[in-house]
Amino acid sequence: MTPVAQPKIILKQFWGYEEFRPLQEDIIQSVLAGEDTLALLPTGGGKSLCFQVPTMCKEGICIVISPLIALMKDQVSNLRRKGIKAEAIYSGMSKSDIDRVLDNCKFGDIKFLYVSPERLKSDLALTRISQMNVQLIAVDEAHCISQWGYDFRPPYMEIAAIRPLFPDVPIIALTATATEKVVIDIQERLEFKKAHVLQKSFRRSNLWYVVVHEENKRKKLLEIFNKIPGSGIVYTRSRKRTIEIAQELRQNNITADFYHGGLNTEQRSLKQDQWVNGHTRIIVSTNAFGMGIDKPDVRVVVHVDVPDSIEAYFQEAGRAGRDGAQAFAALLYSPEDRKKLERNFENSYPPLEEVRRVYRALGNYFQMAIGSGMGQSMDFHLGQFVNRFNFESRVCYNVLKILETNGYISVSDAVFIPAKVKVRVTKDSLYDFLLKNKKYESVIKSILRVYQGAFEFPVKVDESKLSKFLKIPTKELKKQFSELHKFGILKYIPTKNKPQLTYLLPRENADDLVLDTKRLSFLKQRYRININAILDYAEQNECRQIQLLKYFGEEVEKCGTCDVCRKLHIEGMDEEEVLRLKAKVKNMLLKESLSKKDVIESFHLKTRAKMTKLLEYLLDEGYIHNDKELLIWADPKK
Repeated sequence: MTPVAQPKIILKQFWGYEEFRPLQEDIIQSVLAGEDTLALLPTGGGKSLCFQVPTMCKEGICIVISPLIALMKDQVSNLRRKGIKAEAIYSGMSKSDIDRVLDNCKFGDIKFLYVSPERLKSDLALTRISQMNVQLIAVDEAHCISQWGYDFRPPYMEIAAIRPLFPDVPIIALTATATEKVVIDIQERLEFKKAHVLQKSFRRSNLWYVVVHEENKRKKLLEIFNKIPGSGIVYTRSRKRTIEIAQELRQNNITADFYHGGLNTEQRSLKQDQWVNGHTRIIVSTNAFGMGIDKPDVRVVVHVDVPDSIEAYFQEAGRAGRDGAQAFAALLYSPEDRKKLERNFENSYPPLEEVRRVYRALGNYFQMAIGSGMGQSMDFHLGQFVNRFNFESRVCYNVLKILETNGYISVSDAVFIPAKVKVRVTKDSLYDFLLKNKKYESVIKSILRVYQGAFEFPVKVDESKLSKFLKIPTKELKKQFSELHKFGILKYIPTKNKPQLTYLLPRENADDLVLDTKRLSFLKQRYRININAILDYAEQNECRQIQLLKYFGEEVEKCGTCDVCRKLHIEGMDEEEVLRLKAKVKNMLLKESLSKKDVIESFHLKTRAKMTKLLEYLLDEGYIHNDKELLIWADPKK
């Protein structure tokens, strides 16, 4: 299909930019030429434009496959604000809403349809999509398709099922983090016609990576934020600690808030907006925060807990300094972190009997009969679930991951779906009802006045705004809606604001569950490799940027800015001299403890001034310590 507009014209018209970022234009031209393309751009590199701009250059629709509901909804909202028509289908939507969206995509002028990979498992969805004028297929977060990827999701492996429906339509896969194995895997599993990768260097010259070996992490956090001005993110693995750390920062006059996956959509949006707009300086979060958030002026990202992989760390740390100005990524590390990761590893693959026990409990929780449930999505609150059945939260979470990996279920992030109402009776019947039930008159009249079409189809209702307009509590409004639904006057679909659990297969008898032990063994092995890599990063005395980029198969020069590079730079000495003199001191002190004076005087007169500085450095960094005026080498392995 011939392009109907030039990419730069589209970029200026809808996004207001004069020029593309490095590599964006190459990727867009590749897509417009009909080539399958794997685009590797670091966090903040502008991946979305690489499929949005070429779609706007042509007639037809782009199918965007994305794993995160929040990200889908954000992108749909952003496109609509630019006057671009976009829709999304995700877990928790009613069948009528899905039908409406699919009809709009087939008969209307919708340019983007965002779907979760689970939706492509539905023959009905594939049939409806096959009737659309599809001109591009975009796979976001493409690393999820590979078992070697850090966030592997089984439904991604079936995305290629859409390709035979559109044999001449190119596919673009996008990710910010992929090792060489993952790059190969993505192209094979998406059935690229030929290998084609466009990759921007992962090197971030403005981002200074630092590992701080520190037992008192809270104290160090305060030091960091008192020293480095500007906006920041703190990542921790615990929801409880997000609250505690944010509170401690506030007590020390640092504006901070917490964020985690247990918050409802309204709370998350408010906290996110306060931070993005600069009203909150520091956001303290679990890994639920950051995806799809475009805040360019983050000056520092601090991890107080070690993530499970280099990929996760690289992506989260990469949220600092997107504006190109100097920024810091700090990992606070202590020996306890290694023990925690080891414990997590041991707990990550519970025995089969525990998997069966949780699966059986899910059926009871949802009152789901054996043989039913396939494709159904239901509200799911992990905290309520573990409390009701007396499960340990971490073990239960890991069991759900195993069930996802084996294709039985999928669990999404929290999804906000506004309330809907439709008048079920005729105008005359409604008039008669209101004559006898005056208490509902204000609610009904406001619905008919504010929301057009309530007699013909379900209309979206903002219950919070409507309750303010009526000057009644939201709880009372919901109660009246429920009563009107019970009377048969309205069809009322309440607001949804919870994570969704979807049965991808009919519910089975728990005793009949079959797990892919070979795959589980592979995933366990890969998890071990991942945590070993991140622990090496924290513990090895090598340039941080070299370590990170070597992991992704990229060779770079020493950054000169990370903690390791800066430690090896002592005024008047190059790195080679520092390492040579350090090795001599180590050999001397491993043989016997010596005074500072004895060590210095054992070197040539010309070197003694340098040795004073070197010993100060070795003491500061913990290579040596003083014991009754004698110097002792602290760790033979260093």
